[in-house]
Amino acid sequence: MRVLGIDPGLTRCGWGVVDGRPGARPTAVGVGVVRTAAELDLELRLLELHTAVTALLREHRPDVVAIERVFTQNNKGTATGTAQAAGVAALAAAQADRPVAWHTPSEVKAAISGSGRADKEQVTLMVTRVLGLAAAPKPADAADALALAVCHAWRGPAQQRLRVAALAGGIGAPVVRRTLPRWQGVSR
Repeated sequence: MRVLGIDPGLTRCGWGVVDGRPGARPTAVGVGVVRTAAELDLELRLLELHTAVTALLREHRPDVVAIERVFTQNNKGTATGTAQAAGVAALAAAQADRPVAWHTPSEVKAAISGSGRADKEQVTLMVTRVLGLAAAPKPADAADALALAVCHAWRGPAQQRLRVAALAGGIGAPVVRRTLPRWQGVSR
């Protein structure tokens, strides 16, 4: 399976492509960072990011795109930009008819290092070792994108089987809420 990992960001959006499967050592195919200038208007930065991700999808033809799930940060401006970048990457994947998998930072850290609390240096070190790279990917956004791709290559197929089982009513099936929530100002 070929996975394009995206570590979303407006200024630096890391990307990494790996070929891999559960239980096997993955192979790095490509890695890099898409940069946009902070002085550009937001819509132009998002357009540049969309154009770059679209080109990566065409060049590498991944089976799936793994994107870091945005979590709440202290700096809401950073979280908003990160969420916008993640949305643009997901849009590009949908336009290329590629499925998107979302992984939390702690899930990725646990998959690559064994600890959901690993720091950036530990993640970079483990990505370098797991992929057998001669040098550590730089900047950290590139290493994080490779970690996302490895995480999905190792965990994605099992997670997909669980989702299919849940949808079929198997163990762990989601509870369906039978009543609609009452919204303020809306009567039934």
